[in-house]
Amino acid sequence: MTLKKTSPSAAQAGSSHGKPHPYAKAEHHPEKVAALGWMHTARFLTTAPQLEWLPPHAHPEIAFVGRSNAGKSTAINTLTQQTRLAFASKKPGRTQHINLFSLGKQGTTDAVLADLPGYGYAAVPKDAKIRWQRVMANYLMTRENLMGVVLMCDPRLGLTELDELLLEAIRPRVEKGLKFLILLTKSDKLTRTEATKALSIARLQAGGGEAKLFSAMKKQGVDDAALLLRQWVDQWHAERPAVAPLPPVDAANGLAPAPDGAAAAPAAGDADACSPGDSGGSASDSSDSGGCGDSGSAGN
Repeated sequence: MTLKKTSPSAAQAGSSHGKPHPYAKAEHHPEKVAALGWMHTARFLTTAPQLEWLPPHAHPEIAFVGRSNAGKSTAINTLTQQTRLAFASKKPGRTQHINLFSLGKQGTTDAVLADLPGYGYAAVPKDAKIRWQRVMANYLMTRENLMGVVLMCDPRLGLTELDELLLEAIRPRVEKGLKFLILLTKSDKLTRTEATKALSIARLQAGGGEAKLFSAMKKQGVDDAALLLRQWVDQWHAERPAVAPLPPVDAANGLAPAPDGAAAAPAAGDADACSPGDSGGSASDSSDSGGCGDSGSAGN
């Protein structure tokens, strides 16, 4: 697969108000414009409270992980230039499911993004923390088509103990080729000197991975991160035979396909599921509505 030039509205220079578009700098880099346009194709696929409910597929999967309120869901929305694709809450401990989003033009699937629950929120019950830590560890170590992990980190706090445990859990897979990126979110809160220092430390901690500064507010590093993810996916496809798009949702019951012996995961459009909160297709939290939320864990 090779990069194709696209003309996404979110990546165009200029605006109707005569002010430079936040992504205007990318116009001088066609590959970055194409990557931003590709990220904008993201759409909600399904949500699942347990790993075994996630639909199996043959496409590369990139997981977004991080502690509660590290800016994970906000970063996903910024990268995809969508406001409500991933549910972002100001209250940590709200996002309780693994949410999947597909990337690619309608009718095609290039890759799948996985938004995992945040971890480390003190108010979450201990048993819920342990349960989600096991689910995440199992996912990161056994998910067959997981080809990349993006770890969100607030550079003002640095990597937490749980972040470091996550790094240790995936290190064997990184050594075997798993792509890895530390995204230093909220970098607009740092001075230039602080940002340089934080980036240097993160690059050392990333080991065989990469580290980049990122700001949803200032749109810093968005095009660079989008291009890197696109390059990961292009490399994955170049090394493997082409695969068919993800199977369609079962229209009869609104459920996405599930592994043999496992209950099917609720899919986009299921009114009783943790499904898109608007027509744009966001993965919304249902902890207030009594939907598919539970007493578990993590946050955005």
